Amino acid sequence: MQATFSCHDHPVRNRLIAAISGILLVLIGLNPCWLQGQAKVKITDLAPQYQEWWKIVSYIITDRESDVFLHLTNDKDRDLFIDAFWKLRDPTPGTPQNEFKEEHLKRFQEANNRFKYGSGREGWMTDRGRIYIILGPPISKGYHEGSNELVPVEIWSYYGDVSKGLPTHFELMFYQLHGGGEMKLYDPLADGPLRLLVNSYQFSATDYFSMYEKIHDLDPDIAAASLSIIPGDIPYNFQPSMDSPLQLAAIMNSPKTGINDSYATHFLNFRGIVSTEYLTNYMNSDGDVAILHDPATGLTFCDFAMSPERLSVDYFEPKDEYSTDLQVDVSLRAGEKIILQYSKDYPMTFPAEKLAETEKMGICIADSFPVIAGKYKLTVLLRNTVGKEFSTLEREIDVPSVTGAPVLSAPVFGYKLVEAQPGAHLPFWTGSKKLNVDPKKTFVAGDEVSFLFSVTGLNQDLWKGGAIGVAIKGTRSTPAVQRTFTIPLSSQPNGPGAIIAQTFGTAELPPDYYEMTLTLRDGYGGVLDEKKGQFIISPVKGLPHPVVAAKAVSLSNTFIFYYVLAYQYDQTGQAAKAEVSYKKAMELNPSYKNKIPEFGLFLIKNQRYDEALALIEAIQDEAKLKFQFYFLKGRALMGLGHYNEAIESLRMGNVIYNSDAPLLAALGTCYYKTGDKARALAALKASLKLNPEQTEVKSLIQEIEGKK
Repeated sequence: MQATFSCHDHPVRNRLIAAISGILLVLIGLNPCWLQGQAKVKITDLAPQYQEWWKIVSYIITDRESDVFLHLTNDKDRDLFIDAFWKLRDPTPGTPQNEFKEEHLKRFQEANNRFKYGSGREGWMTDRGRIYIILGPPISKGYHEGSNELVPVEIWSYYGDVSKGLPTHFELMFYQLHGGGEMKLYDPLADGPLRLLVNSYQFSATDYFSMYEKIHDLDPDIAAASLSIIPGDIPYNFQPSMDSPLQLAAIMNSPKTGINDSYATHFLNFRGIVSTEYLTNYMNSDGDVAILHDPATGLTFCDFAMSPERLSVDYFEPKDEYSTDLQVDVSLRAGEKIILQYSKDYPMTFPAEKLAETEKMGICIADSFPVIAGKYKLTVLLRNTVGKEFSTLEREIDVPSVTGAPVLSAPVFGYKLVEAQPGAHLPFWTGSKKLNVDPKKTFVAGDEVSFLFSVTGLNQDLWKGGAIGVAIKGTRSTPAVQRTFTIPLSSQPNGPGAIIAQTFGTAELPPDYYEMTLTLRDGYGGVLDEKKGQFIISPVKGLPHPVVAAKAVSLSNTFIFYYVLAYQYDQTGQAAKAEVSYKKAMELNPSYKNKIPEFGLFLIKNQRYDEALALIEAIQDEAKLKFQFYFLKGRALMGLGHYNEAIESLRMGNVIYNSDAPLLAALGTCYYKTGDKARALAALKASLKLNPEQTEVKSLIQEIEGKK
């Protein structure tokens, strides 16, 4: 059994955030920016099956979905998008049947067959076809065959879905202008009764009463429908209803009303990463990110926290307990290059009696990773495998150099500072205490609010005489409530950086939206840096905070941090620093061999072939690293020009795993260097089949085949 918990915020907080969001919408405008610079495909350029799908969904697809679909560049993505499109509209997603899709396809086919006659267009394109597809068959129909005084007319009656902005009961009229051609949807205001009368020249365009009276004598039902789509609504002075265009627009837009099409945007960013079953189940989350210099390791970390708005769980009856599994995928980009990528699982179980408490408090996932100085884009993907839901956290981060100018980080807020596990690194950790961070940043009067921040670039003089000024100020109350205090830097351990944590009470702070300003001053009072953060004091009596789930990393495993940093340095072109970090990692734990292949590849890339050969000797007897050993040995020998020896090693690797594009490319190159063009072509083409984006391999094939 699956259940979903929703973690609701307090209304005051929602109003404050809504107001700020409204201001942001005004500032940034409503134009979608995620598609800027991308080419849009013409519908006529799509394959026939996608043109047909486009026709079928034309009346129900939202503008955002339309834009995203027409910016997709391959059929695989189009198929995945179509699956997500229908899944979003499935009223019973837990079953194999999609009733909405079946009904819509049925309506489309029937509309195409019924309304193609008497029109130069396909049936689905006619006004009657469109209404039939959107609303389905009417509950009743009325006909007027046409006469010497009235044009042919049909009246369709419907009960409307009020939740989609439709009238409770309405009637739509179609008329045949001049008694021939396609039946057109009648708009009381835009068309007017004059269109229904054959001898319209006998009436003044504004003499609505006379027109109504004439039509009423001929057919009272048509007379009523000529003024309004609402039965019984006779507007003042018999002038057609001014509301008609709005009501008709609501009807046309009703298939799109209530559709949360945010998945379409996420589809562009996460297709291939998140499966289709997740794409339509996007959930909002609160998140926070901090760049903190850890004095215990001397390294800088990026810490993040995410608290999803809901938590789907499974019930296990034999043990009377609930469980869920949250998965986190993290990537860090420098421009378009990924310099860090990893995943973690957070499986959780709790007894049934804790269900209500867990629902009330919610869950916060927190994690931490080392990062080098520079500017990057952080993307965190949080997935709940039980509810097939996902959420994202994206931030631009700026990581300062520890030895550079003095820099503060923005404050991170939480509800408690607790004693940390000794000898382990944790997210939002000071070295001795851990902050239970709350990304919602919402507290109540009487709470103790804890916060932490980092300062780097400290020298001896600044440490001795400098200080951090803390100013807290309300943004809405009059007069604004203010509180200030000072933290001397000498109160912290001496070093190039520090993580500072403080706690303050809220008893004297009225409900408001608060801003905290941190100011770093030198011994003479000069301002060196300043950062701001916000939090909310809610008027409710009590407010739960999420349970923080985090995984500790033993400080005995600090060597892993240096491997992570080495890869980042390598990917950003800082080879010297990468080598220092690789060697530091090996020095801290010489017995750890899993990362030796990575270091070996780094040496080969930098043409340090002899050093690479010496390094990888350490893994030649490691069974799980045999493939990497033969591959790297072959690459190093190839770099030294020992092609026959390289072939021998690469062939050994190919026996273990015969579908590795880089190995096959190296093997083909070595065959070519020894004059064996036939085997060279076979290996190179096999490599290109596995990875068609290898320009160097393509060029070498052309050279061998004499095309270059």
